[in-house]
Amino acid sequence: MSLPRHAQTRPVPEAAVLDGLPPVREVSAAEVAARIAGGPRLVVLDDDPTGTQTVADVPVLTSWTVDDLRWALCQDSAVFFVLTNTRSLSPADAAARNREVVRALHAAAAAEGTGYVLASRGDSTLRGHFPLETDVLAEELTELDGRAPDGVVLVPAYIEAGRLTVGSHHWMRTTDGLLPVGMSEFARDATFGYRSSSLPEWVEEKTGGRVPADEVLRVTLDDLRGGGPAHTARLLSSLRGGRVAVVDAVCDDDLRVLALALARAEESGTRLLYRVGPSFVRARAGQAARAPLTPAALRRLTPAAVRPPHGGAPHGLVVVGSHMALTTEQLDRLRERGGIAEYELDVALLLDEGRRDAHIAEVAAAAADALDSADAVIRTSRVLVTGADADDSLAISRRVSAALVQAVRQVNAARRPAFVVAKGGITSSDTATHGLRIRRAWARGTLLPGIVSLWEPVDGPAAGIPYIVFAGNVGGADALVDALDLLRSA
Repeated sequence: MSLPRHAQTRPVPEAAVLDGLPPVREVSAAEVAARIAGGPRLVVLDDDPTGTQTVADVPVLTSWTVDDLRWALCQDSAVFFVLTNTRSLSPADAAARNREVVRALHAAAAAEGTGYVLASRGDSTLRGHFPLETDVLAEELTELDGRAPDGVVLVPAYIEAGRLTVGSHHWMRTTDGLLPVGMSEFARDATFGYRSSSLPEWVEEKTGGRVPADEVLRVTLDDLRGGGPAHTARLLSSLRGGRVAVVDAVCDDDLRVLALALARAEESGTRLLYRVGPSFVRARAGQAARAPLTPAALRRLTPAAVRPPHGGAPHGLVVVGSHMALTTEQLDRLRERGGIAEYELDVALLLDEGRRDAHIAEVAAAAADALDSADAVIRTSRVLVTGADADDSLAISRRVSAALVQAVRQVNAARRPAFVVAKGGITSSDTATHGLRIRRAWARGTLLPGIVSLWEPVDGPAAGIPYIVFAGNVGGADALVDALDLLRSA
């Protein structure tokens, strides 16, 4: 497929991209589940918590001790997530964390006698530490068992959120049509910005030319839909020396064809690493899409002992750290709906050492008091503060996120919320790991179709509190309102 000439500057009609594609090759989730049964466990190293949005009843770890990893390996699930939160870290720290997780996983898998396949979950809008993370994982696997991966399979599609790959070009759905991701606000990210919408060219760009675009293997919809699993498996089995493959996907069936092909290739001895968006995980794990959780299901997840009037507050806490334009729009709609008490953490004060702690304590105390009469929203000021360079901007983001975490911890200590919603990738990770001190949880499903994951913490001070992971870049204008309405009805 060739891009329309004007596609580089503005959205194009969806039909201009999708019309004329080969017919979908239908593959059921049950077929994939049967094919992978008894095979190696899929372990997803998630660079922020939002990768769980497409799955249900899957273990999630925010800690990676050998004991934690053995617990996850013992659960009846084809996949589990390890929340590394590396998107919020410097390159050196992200590399060190990946090494630490893989070494612990290798020891845990040996203790349990279980094989595993690694997926590095990155953003569907192409932000994150690539190729650093897959490079590090390849190095560790080579050192641990003496065999380097043959290839890295890049599958950034996120079907529910409208992130599609056609003709090796990556697109995002907008209200005006499909926009090449290289023209989106995400491509202008202060830390992980890029120019290319063509995935082979993006790989060349992000590797600094180490991997030329013409050396990237392109697995197209013609391969998946026309050739099917056997043909696609032959393509993947041709990978050698860590070569990168990029894969098209427009629907779940495309990803399930890929899952069957991967199983064939790996059984024939090909060793692969994955760098993927959320939709791949569901397909590769043999799960079908599930309807969003209902109020009745939410009530079953919350023990009566922690519900009012027995314990806790009757209202929930919403923590907003994302600065995406979509997040701000969703927050505006929530204000219009009402039923909230809103408190701002001023970023300028958070960066002032002399005033920081007092400001956080004041906001947390007010929010805790409000939980008896309204859902409390703690948000950062909406003016984005960036640093002199990418590393400096990331350091500011971490500083602001740490303040949100401190506020959440103080609110939960003073008045246990009925639920906690965290808006933004770094925000949701730090809130889970440090604010609520969740180590082990289950991703139980979503509040909206294919987006907004609900975790059930199984340990720590947040046990029994529904925890909602809400990415900054998903949903329509009313998505936050809709999620809150569902939580309020439970």
